[in-house]
Amino acid sequence: MELFTPDFGLVFWMFIAFAVLFLVLAKWGWPVILKNMDRRADTIDKGVEYAQQAKQQLDNAREEARKYMEEAQARQAEMLRDVAKMRTQMIEEAKRQASEESQKMIEAAKVSIEQSRKEAELQFRNEVSKFSIEIAEKMVRTQMKDNAAQVKLVDKLLDEIEKN
Repeated sequence: MELFTPDFGLVFWMFIAFAVLFLVLAKWGWPVILKNMDRRADTIDKGVEYAQQAKQQLDNAREEARKYMEEAQARQAEMLRDVAKMRTQMIEEAKRQASEESQKMIEAAKVSIEQSRKEAELQFRNEVSKFSIEIAEKMVRTQMKDNAAQVKLVDKLLDEIEKN
């Protein structure tokens, strides 16, 4: 039972040791501990503040990135519209040029055909004239075998020349 009921001297010295320890801790220990706790609290507060600032910056950066993405998508859509418009214009221009070129070729072919037709017509006329002259010559020879017919023809031709 002595363990449960200590002597007065033991209690006294324990109280003195406790008081000395309390005074030493109150003088040098607690201020350092409280100062470190305050510094730690300040560090934690600053960390929370930095985290909030970082979160705010991240949100701002995300918003800015979203704006840039929307702007880039708008530019891309505009560029695609411009490209489609240019493609349509190029196709129309190519069609127009092809049409003009085919029209020129058709006109050239018409001119060539007309020239060929005129040449054929001229050649045909020359051939017909040649045959006509040959036929007329043969007829005149057969009809002009006698001198009287020749004199009559020459007089007739001279009369026609004088009239004109």
